[in-house]
Amino acid sequence: MSASEFFHTGKGKTAAEAFKAARAEAQYDHGHSGYTGSLAEKTDFTVIQVPEGKKPREYAHELVDEGDDRVDDKWGPAGCVKISEGEWLFFGWASS
Repeated sequence: MSASEFFHTGKGKTAAEAFKAARAEAQYDHGHSGYTGSLAEKTDFTVIQVPEGKKPREYAHELVDEGDDRVDDKWGPAGCVKISEGEWLFFGWASS
């Protein structure tokens, strides 16, 4: 089995609320049967603080490209960075 990288935004008052909505959307878009290579495969996430001077989306791509331990496991949690008030980006690798 392989893995695919994904980047999926979600909206909500909290990261948990946004994750629930974004995951439901990914399941709708990619299916519920497993191995979709999308956020639909994730059951948890890890909030990662964006360093001063970095843009959230660019930082998320850096973490995936560099193989950061927090987001490099296709079976582990998704990464999560805050884009703006009420908007979050979920990203990482998922089984496909």
